[in-house]
Amino acid sequence: MTDKPSVTVRRHFDASPERVFDAWLDPETAGQWLFATPTGQMVKVEIAPRVGGRFVIVERRDGEDAEHTGEFLEIDRPRRLVMTFGVPKYSANVTKVTVEITPSGAGCDLTLTSDNLDAEYVERTKQGWAMILDNLARTRGL
Repeated sequence: MTDKPSVTVRRHFDASPERVFDAWLDPETAGQWLFATPTGQMVKVEIAPRVGGRFVIVERRDGEDAEHTGEFLEIDRPRRLVMTFGVPKYSANVTKVTVEITPSGAGCDLTLTSDNLDAEYVERTKQGWAMILDNLARTRGL
């Protein structure tokens, strides 16, 4: 078995760990930022927030649907969220994403690690998660 690359992205939030954590699991909130692009239209957000629960988030981009799917492997509110993640349209590979949140002053620090990446997607994955965390920071009510 060969080791596949991983990426780690970090971000500080001026919100409590609970609010940042909950933004990942609430469909209404997640639909505002998770896998959202400036020109896309969110068409489906389904999240079953329990271990073994799945998520499907679909954004229409230039007339095509980009479906993001996964399963929750670990939910430890407000500290840790582990899930599988895939975009079947672009790759059959399924990655593992770990989100760790620690209190920091009046806010929190989030560390996201994405493992088991296809080598050709490493830099794109890092940029994508950084953009997604920037979206989260701008989310209403956070």
